[in-house]
Amino acid sequence: MARKIISYNVNGIRAAISKGFIDWLQHESPDIICLQEIKANEDQFDKNKFTEIGYHNYWFPAEKKGYSGVAILSKEKPDQVIKGMGIQNYDFEGRYIRADFGDLTLVNSYFPSGTSGDARQDFKMNYLYDMMLHIKQLIVERPNLIVSGDYNICHKPIDINNPELHEEVSGFLPEERDWFDQYLACGLVDSFREFNKAPNQYSWWSYRAGSRVRNMGWRIDYHIASKPLQNKLKNASILKDIVHSDHCPVLVELDF
Repeated sequence: MARKIISYNVNGIRAAISKGFIDWLQHESPDIICLQEIKANEDQFDKNKFTEIGYHNYWFPAEKKGYSGVAILSKEKPDQVIKGMGIQNYDFEGRYIRADFGDLTLVNSYFPSGTSGDARQDFKMNYLYDMMLHIKQLIVERPNLIVSGDYNICHKPIDINNPELHEEVSGFLPEERDWFDQYLACGLVDSFREFNKAPNQYSWWSYRAGSRVRNMGWRIDYHIASKPLQNKLKNASILKDIVHSDHCPVLVELDF
């Protein structure tokens, strides 16, 4: 049995829908799609449109309207869905949702950005270390694990345009990249780099200065898989031509 999983920061589900997101989703037809930055409560859009094209859908918006929020849509009904990590500061912002499918666990997270100042960078670093602790515990209980989402970090110089210009910028700070090294050392692999070692492979572009047209991007969206799933990975790619957002979808395929 194959599973096709997509992660996509839609930068507002209502805006994405207005740009043809649902038609694209029906055509692309992933088994599971993880959404970040939905920026809407469930009563602000028609969830039935996703049901009509065959998806069970589970939404975890932020308590602050028009901000953050995550969702998982799946063709197969999960055995269980857990909304929130159990830490109020993060759950208030709608940053974590988990779904279990048999012995496979999928975590979808919208990691904080630190670009707005020191306070948010501190919040981001706290989230990173709490997430690592959480994943270390979860992987013992649920070893077949994928942690998908917008990590808001470029792990290696290859993952960002002009890395020498970004060494003091949130998203490419040494302490964030060190965290990523430690995170993967917990028994995880970057699925995309299992298949593609090339430079200039990005999943987010600033809206400024024609960054997307010039491919001046960052790779900050990932499917991170546990080592027991490594031999089941069959493909991973970035769907760079799909435009409903300043991000594009990222794909991983597994064969069970």
